[in-house]
Amino acid sequence: MSRVQLEELRSVIHPPGKLDSRAEHWAGRLYMRSVSLRVTRLLLNTRWSPNQITGVMVVAGMLSGAALLIPGLGGAVLSVVFMQLYLLLDCVDGEVARWRKQFSPLGVYLDRLGAYLADAAVMVGMGFRASSLGLSPYLVAGLVAAIGVLLLKASSDLVHVARSDSGLAKATDQSVVPRSSGLARVRRLTSAVGIHRICNGIECTLLLLVAAIVDTARGDLTATRVVTVAVTAVVWVLVPAHVVSIVSSSRLKK
Repeated sequence: MSRVQLEELRSVIHPPGKLDSRAEHWAGRLYMRSVSLRVTRLLLNTRWSPNQITGVMVVAGMLSGAALLIPGLGGAVLSVVFMQLYLLLDCVDGEVARWRKQFSPLGVYLDRLGAYLADAAVMVGMGFRASSLGLSPYLVAGLVAAIGVLLLKASSDLVHVARSDSGLAKATDQSVVPRSSGLARVRRLTSAVGIHRICNGIECTLLLLVAAIVDTARGDLTATRVVTVAVTAVVWVLVPAHVVSIVSSSRLKK
């Protein structure tokens, strides 16, 4: 198979509106889609299937959390590297699938499973890191944050399950907006501030890297522990707020 031209490839794997959609991560728009475009072109001449790429993505996400068990700045750097690899492969698997027209429920399932495992692994790794790999309230905080992140993701995915089981079409972006004008304003404000992003493994690993740099300069784990408590608090403020937002929107209405 001859190497496809980048512009031809881009027109297929980055269709109009793809990079501007709500589902597209800011890092994808900013830099990763430019990288993934070239990696995808290389993989098109291999036997790697989209699902195999997704499988490696899942492993990379879990390794990002495991890397946080390595003390010092090196562990934080390695965690960011694995999470960026996760993000890259999360772009590439879908791009290869779109070019080859190889779509499957298994691929969607693995992709969602990877998102659950990656973010939860980072939260657990964060707790272990803040507790110096011992038993402490910071370890509990990390585990509690992981549970909260799983609940945030599950509450969103359960909307699709509920609508599918009710024979309804997939919810649109418009149906996500709460019917209450007050709740809608709060949702727009939190979205603009972006505080919810630290519950995501990509942003959290970057934040933990900054904390590791501060900790290295100070010679302790104060910054990592502050981040751990802050992330856990934000997660558990968002969990009930997210559920209320879903119930008060049109997503569960016919």
